[in-house]
Amino acid sequence: MQSLPNGMKPQTSSKPRRGVSQRMATYGMTLMLFVFLVAVLFAANENDVVGWLVAIISFAWLCLFAFVVFSVRGAARKAGAKLAEAQDTLNRAAGVTPGVQVIDEATTIRDQKLDHSFKIVQVQARVIRENLGKDEDQVSRALETIEITSHNARSMIKKDDGGPVEGTLVD
Repeated sequence: MQSLPNGMKPQTSSKPRRGVSQRMATYGMTLMLFVFLVAVLFAANENDVVGWLVAIISFAWLCLFAFVVFSVRGAARKAGAKLAEAQDTLNRAAGVTPGVQVIDEATTIRDQKLDHSFKIVQVQARVIRENLGKDEDQVSRALETIEITSHNARSMIKKDDGGPVEGTLVD
């Protein structure tokens, strides 16, 4: 188990990242534009009716694709805004501020990590009890695991500025 380095906090960015669907829409739009440009170049070089018909058809597909992509993207933005508004309304009704919610999530993650560390220590204590006097190598590995786990757990308890929490012992 690894802990976060001192001063590092979990990332809670408010800026949304581009999803797979947006990247695929960008790639698709690029591909459609490339097909249209190739069709126009071949039509201009050959200067025949069939080439220009292919160019017109590819332009129509490009327009249709652009319409669908931008319509879906706009609808997704509107739905996201309505969802955020509904979440804010629920938070205000419950008396929760967004800042407290982020802190609660970080605290919950830290508490889960600490709980996991304590479970590891309990398992290793059982290993020591079972192998004490029988397998010294197993006992020493269990003690080393307890030392590493307790060090990681203690580093999670430290304040954000890197100092120890009030009331804890310092090595």
